[in-house]
Amino acid sequence: MKINEFMITDVITVHKDTKIKQLLETLVNNKIGGFPVVDEANRLKGMISDGDIIRHLQPKGRTIYDMFSLVIVNQQENFRNKIESSLEHRAEDMMKKDIYAVSPDDEIEEALSIFSKHHFKKIPVINEDKQVIGVVSRGDIIRFISTQIIAETTD
Repeated sequence: MKINEFMITDVITVHKDTKIKQLLETLVNNKIGGFPVVDEANRLKGMISDGDIIRHLQPKGRTIYDMFSLVIVNQQENFRNKIESSLEHRAEDMMKKDIYAVSPDDEIEEALSIFSKHHFKKIPVINEDKQVIGVVSRGDIIRFISTQIIAETTD
């Protein structure tokens, strides 16, 4: 089975300059967990997930450094202050640049291998020009297995 048999082609993408506020609004309004980051020609540049944003917004805890009795205390950061100070940060500041992608002609096993090795939620589907033409999520594969493969074997 090929990726193009079950990939989602209505892909929501963002650009590297998209700010955190717009990223959060896009996640919430579209009820999604992440998206590809593309350039002006829709070529894949990175991936960003809700987890990447949460990790970026994580306030720093209190840290104590002792360098031969010179003690430096780094105070704990307030969550609200961290969010307010991060609103102008861009997708490029937190996106994963080390990404894996599949092509529409790849077999389903290619996506399964990537999901199992790297624990990603979504994998971008790109054409020969590295343009994003779709995405595959873990849920897409589970639905496909459930509705196609299992249904065929129980009939």
